[in-house]
Amino acid sequence: MEKLMRTIPQFFEETAARYPERTAIKIPRDGGYEEISYLELDRRSSRLAGALLRSGLAARGERVALFSPPRIDWAVALLGLLKAGAVVVPLDAQLRAREAERILSQAEVRAVFASRECLRAVRGVSLGAGAPVQLISFDPGASPNQKVLYLEELLQEGEEARVEVGPEDLAVIAFTSGTTGDAKGVMLTHRNFSADISACLERMPVGPEDVFLSVAPWYHSYGLTVGLLVPFWTGATAAYTDNYRELPRIMKETGTTVLLGVPKLYHLMYDHVREGLEGSLLGRLAFRFAPRLAGRRVKRALASPRLRFFVSGSAPLMPEVARDFRRLGIGIIEGYGLTEAAPVVAFSFPFDEKVGTVGPILPGMEVKLLDQNEEGVGEILVRGPNVMKGYYKNPARTAEVLDHEGWLHTGDLGLIDQDGYIYIKGRRKNVIVLESGKNVYPEELEWELSHIPYIEEVLVKRGYRQGREVVQAYIYPNWGRLGTQDRQVALERIWEEVKRVCAGLAHYKRIRTKEDLILVDQPFEKTSTLDIKRYLYQGATHEEGAER
Repeated sequence: MEKLMRTIPQFFEETAARYPERTAIKIPRDGGYEEISYLELDRRSSRLAGALLRSGLAARGERVALFSPPRIDWAVALLGLLKAGAVVVPLDAQLRAREAERILSQAEVRAVFASRECLRAVRGVSLGAGAPVQLISFDPGASPNQKVLYLEELLQEGEEARVEVGPEDLAVIAFTSGTTGDAKGVMLTHRNFSADISACLERMPVGPEDVFLSVAPWYHSYGLTVGLLVPFWTGATAAYTDNYRELPRIMKETGTTVLLGVPKLYHLMYDHVREGLEGSLLGRLAFRFAPRLAGRRVKRALASPRLRFFVSGSAPLMPEVARDFRRLGIGIIEGYGLTEAAPVVAFSFPFDEKVGTVGPILPGMEVKLLDQNEEGVGEILVRGPNVMKGYYKNPARTAEVLDHEGWLHTGDLGLIDQDGYIYIKGRRKNVIVLESGKNVYPEELEWELSHIPYIEEVLVKRGYRQGREVVQAYIYPNWGRLGTQDRQVALERIWEEVKRVCAGLAHYKRIRTKEDLILVDQPFEKTSTLDIKRYLYQGATHEEGAER
């Protein structure tokens, strides 16, 4: 219980006192690496807190936004704001001007810390009452506008300071969407984060010797909690990159022990590893009869001997990916969570024998299923000290997901086996209800179809044929694998593979006709964690037949 009562500044300062010279953050930059020790990060953030308090730019409970890709200054601002008692509003660095302005207005922010590339999207933004939002640039000389302050100037002026806040005080307001016009500000307290981090560490075997390399950005709840705050709790090093092409080199140079990524990354890595092993008789024999020996070769080529395990979140992971990486001696944790739960709710063990599951609920939390069907699938409800306080100034939406007993209605569908392992089936709002009354979970069928080499991306959704709901698949083809630019030929080849895959599924789950395959011209729009922005495509239906 004592651990749950600590604030983020408290546990960070405890770590800085224990490991002052250890590297807190390491980020690739200009062909090398920018890094900072725990001692220096503690000092810089405390100086920033002092400057913010003296200048009146931040006060207890006031909202201040961070609008930048991950960098050391982002972490300095995060900790400095929390030490000043402010509430941090992390913004997706990919947001456009209108999207960012909508969230800043909704959150009633006082100031915005921004990188050079994000600064232009928020220049001139005002609150609803007309009060200007103060812009603070991470980059010197980023704007000739004299109304823009600079982080380094504030740090030079500041003396170390910290405001005492409590575990029930707000730490972060994380917005779940910035593009639909219905963004919800998730209010997360210091206790929410402490509870979630503590629960993660009861199952995740990490310590100060570890190096976390995250490709999930810190402004995303997964990247913030697991990629940054978990290392801060343990004294480990937090590294970040969005350079997928150079990932093996970066993993080797940083000595990565834990890689945080999304399923698409691991699927690509898996394909590369399997191609390498199957490309020679020795590789095939090693994988079959001496997988751990083969795994040591994979580690040397893929990362470094220090690599311990992968962490996968934000979307379903192919079961064979988890199974085969574990056989090679590379652990992989598949997790489940949502921003409203700070965010981690469950994850598997690195070398779990079960695959296709996100593991059991984390310690200190509760889970149950609501409205289970005949297959045992129901809506996942979660309760625990990590569950949000509510949506910022939106009691109606809060009441829709938080009931009077404290259960968070996630909107996700799943089932729980006899050992307490959770299997995610999809989103409740995405379910396709057929005339027979059977439910089809699009995410489940997408996973099956994603095995087809001719398919680069797939989105399964409801369509209508003669007024009845049917299952349709929108497909962005892998033209390189197809070896043709002829759409009709491509459609025929994909359809043959779809029929083959569907033959192994329950009859009601199948794509029934070629007319229910729709080839699209462009990849689907995605979030910063590479999830398809499904809501952008929900309104479209296809009743005329496949594009030709």
